[in-house]
Amino acid sequence: MNSLHESNLTSLKFLHRGKVRDLYEVDAEHLLIVQTDRLSAFDVILPTPIPGKGEVLTAVSNFWFKKLGHVIPNHLSGIDPESVVKTDAEKAQVRGRAFVTKKLKPLPIEAIVRGYLAGSGWKDYKKTGAVCGIQLPAGMQEAQKLPQALFTPSTKAAAGEHDENISFEQAQKLLGADMAEQVKNATLALYTQAAEYALTRGIIIADTKFEFGTDAAGKLYLIDEALTPDSSRFWPADQYQVGSNPPSFDKQFVRDWLESSGWNKQPPAPQVPADVLQKTADKYREAQRLLTGA
Repeated sequence: MNSLHESNLTSLKFLHRGKVRDLYEVDAEHLLIVQTDRLSAFDVILPTPIPGKGEVLTAVSNFWFKKLGHVIPNHLSGIDPESVVKTDAEKAQVRGRAFVTKKLKPLPIEAIVRGYLAGSGWKDYKKTGAVCGIQLPAGMQEAQKLPQALFTPSTKAAAGEHDENISFEQAQKLLGADMAEQVKNATLALYTQAAEYALTRGIIIADTKFEFGTDAAGKLYLIDEALTPDSSRFWPADQYQVGSNPPSFDKQFVRDWLESSGWNKQPPAPQVPADVLQKTADKYREAQRLLTGA
């Protein structure tokens, strides 16, 4: 399977290369977003791509955008990505791994929602009895389902820097009280409906993050990607057990390898072994198959 570490489209104006996505300008109202096979872990881009990952992210995001479109509108334009580039080589780069989206203004936060006590939330709870300042009952265990899903926003860091958790009050200062409330409500509604569906497909969505943007009139849209193995912690429901961290369907597999490698989480990241890359690619495909049936 071919990998795409970076796109190179000369027929469109290049705008930005993020941790995973490459952005191009189609016209005054539209963007082309190419989902590469780059993998970011601990806010560092790994030197080795995951074969086919961008195609999985695109297929899974498209599935969720359609399924959850009644909750909030999304950034998709309906324009075929292959129709906005010129050469066969460029069409091959965008095929199955790109969106043409409305040009919207991204909000300056990541909307994180946690349904289970895992990852940094578990570490936070062990130290403070709270997650991101939200107090929880005493005596909870790792991977335990939270009494209710928590909205725990963070700042958006530039490549190579770390996102920082912020309080809802800080989010209100960044977004304005009304917009912060809209984002919180949309985040919790999206997560609740997605988590309920995923459970019927054998997947627990422990946590995930969304990104939002606004149009010129201030209307809120879901943007970027949605409920993918990159932006979420997926657990197989049949292996879930309170008190231990279940094996995951997502990039947690690579994160676990990186944690055990002795890497100090500063760039450059180490080369990931071929067998870890392949197992991760297989995990992504398995999540896609379970969630979408494709």
